[in-house]
Amino acid sequence: MTIGTIGILTGGGDCPGLNAVIRGVVKSAIIRHSWEVIGIEDGFDGLLDLKKYRPLSLEDVRGILPRGGTILGTTNRGNPFSCPMELEGKIVQIDCSDTVMANIRTLGIDALITVGGEGSLKIALELSRKGVPVVGVPKTIDNDLRETDFTFGYNTALETATDALDKLHSTAESHHRVMILEVMGRYAGWIALESGIAGGADVILIPEIPFSIGRICEAVKERSGRGSRFSIIVAAEGAFPQGGGRVVAKEADERNTIERLGGIGQYVAKQIEHCLDMDVRVTVLGHLQRGGSPTTFDRALGSRFGTKAVQMVADNEFGRMACLRGRHISSVSIEDATRDLKLVDPNGEIVQTAMDLGIMLGC
Repeated sequence: MTIGTIGILTGGGDCPGLNAVIRGVVKSAIIRHSWEVIGIEDGFDGLLDLKKYRPLSLEDVRGILPRGGTILGTTNRGNPFSCPMELEGKIVQIDCSDTVMANIRTLGIDALITVGGEGSLKIALELSRKGVPVVGVPKTIDNDLRETDFTFGYNTALETATDALDKLHSTAESHHRVMILEVMGRYAGWIALESGIAGGADVILIPEIPFSIGRICEAVKERSGRGSRFSIIVAAEGAFPQGGGRVVAKEADERNTIERLGGIGQYVAKQIEHCLDMDVRVTVLGHLQRGGSPTTFDRALGSRFGTKAVQMVADNEFGRMACLRGRHISSVSIEDATRDLKLVDPNGEIVQTAMDLGIMLGC
């Protein structure tokens, strides 16, 4: 098919490296193919409103490589296949995808590059099934997308978490406290596990291994018995106790179909205070993990994903996602990439590494 104009949108939660992808797409599309590029603002919501778009030129992407966030804006709630509408006093979900299809035609977009995580790429897959030529780019700090070794944004979030652990060590040691760092990751424990190893944590709690409060207390007491008067615990937001459920800051409802995790750090603190004669403090790293300038790794990976996405459009590789395999950028079907989440293997090498280092994994 002949390509003259492509669109690009960034969906889901923001993360470092998004601007690197946008820059890579725009520069490659214009310099190599002489295409026009239209930036869709605020994720898929922008495809429901013809006022939320703008042409992107080489001048528009100048200087954005080191910037965090996304110049196009994003949202983790927009889904054209499930738009909340008020009908007779009740909120109902309406399929608005036909409006999206019509707006894509109106804008003259020949192909759409969607930059997002599992949720955004599932929406892209549904648009592809309706006939939109779609190419996906994997983005999430959680690193939970299958079929790619890494997603961009993860490395920067990992560095932020590790830096926080380095800082917590000094104050934990000074005050002889148990310090709990709550990190993001949703249902995957990659950030907690790798930052915990790199940051010298004593206990790491991840969603893939339900934890025991009793065993956590035992681990801290054992350290105290060896003369270590402080302990560092890293808790992934999706971690949960054996026989219990996840701690949820906000339940899913008719307007927001995704639950908001949060609070596991405070939960663990309250539980272990009953069995430890030590002060316990909690730090919730929160959205600091999503912000800031991307690392060298994420800038380079985002740039490579962006130029690869443009080449995939040129090669008519639609319904597929750019991915990293070893040191090479390749592509995979979006359907395969979003079939389920890439989670930590409880019996895998990285978990074994943590255990060999004497780190307690919660059970």
